[in-house]
Amino acid sequence: MTEISQKSLAYPLYEGTFSVGLDKKFNRIDRDDPPAKGALKISLNPFLIQSKDKNILFDVGIGDFGEDTSTDTIKDNLDQLGVTDYEITDIFASHLHYDHIGGLAGKSSGFWELTFPDANVWVSKKGWQKVMDMDEYYDDEKTEFTHFLDAKADLNFLDEEDQPYPEISVKKIGGHTEFSQVLLFDDGNQKYLMGGDVLANRGEVNRKFAAKYDFDADRSMEARQELTKLAYEEDYTVMGYHDSHHPLFNLTDYDEQQGYKIEPM
Repeated sequence: MTEISQKSLAYPLYEGTFSVGLDKKFNRIDRDDPPAKGALKISLNPFLIQSKDKNILFDVGIGDFGEDTSTDTIKDNLDQLGVTDYEITDIFASHLHYDHIGGLAGKSSGFWELTFPDANVWVSKKGWQKVMDMDEYYDDEKTEFTHFLDAKADLNFLDEEDQPYPEISVKKIGGHTEFSQVLLFDDGNQKYLMGGDVLANRGEVNRKFAAKYDFDADRSMEARQELTKLAYEEDYTVMGYHDSHHPLFNLTDYDEQQGYKIEPM
């Protein structure tokens, strides 16, 4: 078993870059390639935070639900950092789209198995209830996946504003999904902010835009501005889940004309 660091450190667990069209299929491309015409270019970066007594994941990737993807990817990435699947203590979901929670369970053996058997899984209470009330979560396989998690995962439900641990707090921000939440880590030394798809990469920091893929585009635009302001004023390192090259970055200066200065880590 790896000894957990006394200093909290964060690591992106890059799973690949994908071209995603209207069919919502994740087709793998090189991280420097453009997406297909009319499609979005999306990279996936779950994050590991190692603190003095926990190995924490902020989102867990796509799992088995993309082209040439599986839960082996996140386990291999963790293995390179000396962390096993059994050493993950806690998993927090920014929201419940399958490219953020797909890594919670896999079916490579022919039946569903939890990827991180000993982890507490923290999700929005109202968000999870909405998923459970759906007739279908995307398709039959993904619906089966969520019902397996509901039965077998150690699910813990978060209120719209919650603090399950002294160093971790969450707050509903809405926008991308009805119950999207920002995940905040602050142990008095290191500070990390993960806003899921509301603040997904460096390119969104100084842009004001309404995205068609958001549940509430206007709210998402407003929340994005709130999160960048919070990250700058309170010195949070931002975790860009969909950033292709520098998913960890800081906002080090602000100019009314040019916006925030971004410093990749």
